[in-house]
Amino acid sequence: MTQPLVPSDVAYPADGFALFPDRSVVALRVNGTLRDLATVVTAEDTVEPVTIDSPDGLDILRHSTAHVLAQAVQRIRPQANLGIGPPITDGFYYDFGVDEPFTPEDLKAIKKEMERIVREGQRFTRRVVTEGEARAELADEPFKLELIGLKGGGADAAEGASVEVGGAELTIYDNVTRDGETVWKDLCRGPHVPGTRMIGNGWDLTRIAGAYWRGSEKNPQLQRIYGTAWPTKDELRAYQHRLEEAARRDHRKLGAELDLFSFPDEIGPGLAVFHPKGGIIRYEIEQYMRQRLLAANYEMVNSPHITKGDLFMTSGHLQWYADGMYPPMELDEVVDAEGHVTRQGQEYYLKPMNCPFHNLIFRSRGRSYRELPLRLAEFGTVYRYEKSGTLAGLTRVRGMTQDDAHIYVTADQVRDELTRNLDFVLSVLRDYGLQDFYLELSTKEEGNPKFIGDDALWAEATETLREVAEASGLELVPDPGGAAFYGPKISVQARDAIGRTWQMSTIQLDFNQPERFELEYTGPDGAKHRPVMIHRALFGSIERFFAILLEHYAGAFPVWLSPTQVVAIPVAEEYGEYLDEIVARLRARGVRAAVDHSDDRMQKKIRTHTTQKVPIQLIAGEQDRSAGTVSFRFRDGSQTNGIPVDDAIERILTAIADRTLVDTAEDLA
Repeated sequence: MTQPLVPSDVAYPADGFALFPDRSVVALRVNGTLRDLATVVTAEDTVEPVTIDSPDGLDILRHSTAHVLAQAVQRIRPQANLGIGPPITDGFYYDFGVDEPFTPEDLKAIKKEMERIVREGQRFTRRVVTEGEARAELADEPFKLELIGLKGGGADAAEGASVEVGGAELTIYDNVTRDGETVWKDLCRGPHVPGTRMIGNGWDLTRIAGAYWRGSEKNPQLQRIYGTAWPTKDELRAYQHRLEEAARRDHRKLGAELDLFSFPDEIGPGLAVFHPKGGIIRYEIEQYMRQRLLAANYEMVNSPHITKGDLFMTSGHLQWYADGMYPPMELDEVVDAEGHVTRQGQEYYLKPMNCPFHNLIFRSRGRSYRELPLRLAEFGTVYRYEKSGTLAGLTRVRGMTQDDAHIYVTADQVRDELTRNLDFVLSVLRDYGLQDFYLELSTKEEGNPKFIGDDALWAEATETLREVAEASGLELVPDPGGAAFYGPKISVQARDAIGRTWQMSTIQLDFNQPERFELEYTGPDGAKHRPVMIHRALFGSIERFFAILLEHYAGAFPVWLSPTQVVAIPVAEEYGEYLDEIVARLRARGVRAAVDHSDDRMQKKIRTHTTQKVPIQLIAGEQDRSAGTVSFRFRDGSQTNGIPVDDAIERILTAIADRTLVDTAEDLA
């Protein structure tokens, strides 16, 4: 959208309505801070318009819609207590303390009430209040009172709480009718759209869920209503279409339909088992990655799944990541016959990270500058105690295998190695079929004690990563406060086949771990020097990458990743032996191929294997047997007839070697 212009005849001081009469403007950015459109500014202020279709504008629209939702709920259930209602990706939610859970019928009534509030054209009006005034006005809202007490607590206050108490002052937003009556209010930092009419009809309520207050299982469970909001009805419909397509591609659904993996209750939440078909896909993913790693001069290592706690004390994980680790196991205690402890036990932990082990490998002997860069890689299984409510199929699990690499370099090798790694990451991801990327630079949050290490080293690391990212030519998006506790990182964000963004690879620069482990190498001057450490996880985890690829391809993988690459279907039973010979030749060349000798009719066999998303079906009858040919049938139903057997085999082998996605006859021409 073209940036709205300020009329030439504006007299200052002026509010946003005078500055930007264009109805697409919903708020202002005044001297870098988001403000309501009613804010009065002077000629000395730096003022920018915030349009409804901008990222900030969408957040404001969605947060305002959350307020309308909350008002509607309290009209229907006056005793409902308000939690928080922040904007989120593509939508919003609001948490409520209620005696009875919401039902689908409740949602219908709430939507009708929201429509009435939107039509009423209520104005959002901001008021600055003292803590005492806020407590008096919100005396019947226990969760709001708790937030007032936590003002300034930042991320520790509650997930999404910054929309309520994250500003420099406490504010309440009144919803005011056209005749000046305040009909509802909420603790909020704002800004909001000028009035409810601007919310229009591009919104919907999507689902109900449970949520613990402030994200803690020790707190009351609230009812959360999710919704989405867009500038227009057409954009809402487009979003709903994307949701339908995402549901069709949901890896949990496809995993069951295609018999790829499962989460048995007997094992526990977040712990997956891969079935034979899923196992072969995973094998291919890992094997290709191993080939690329070895070709790029990485050295493969291996480490155990558990360790004494001292290792994670040295690394800092126990101090800064303990909440994400499984509880310790008390082992190695020795007790004599009288029951006396003759040797104290030790605490062992399931590992949440591989990096401390790789540091010990580096430290296992003296190192020379001639060995650097030293690139250690491992497919290491780690365990993280994710809360049960956050688990989501393979994308959020408790046991996962990371394609972890740690690279040890001299200070003057850092920039080249970061560039080399970024190029490597993008090249490998493209080979798996992902093509659309941008980068995210995650940095520390000033003053947050979570981030350890010297500020100057952080600044140096951040700037180096920024320069490498910018040199790639990809879009670079800031992520303040998103760094790991030990260093900043670049994240590669990939867009899939339906435009969703997934965080893929991370490249992290770390000056702290080498210091904590006292890692050293001998330089050309004969003196000891501290290496710099680069953390690199290309897939994030095999499980998550598997899920992303499964959804990206909607289960219809390229031939090289397909669990069954070729199925041969005889027109009649008598042609089975002819196809057996062809399939034997394919299997001898490493192709995953089989002949369907079942009693099903040919058309049913074709439907079955098409449903199972087999990329290539070979069909043969009398004409093919007599001519020494086969017919290809593809996922889209297209067919190529009369292909000489030798030619057919070579086409299949080429498609596998080239990692070709074969859905149509043209793909295997």
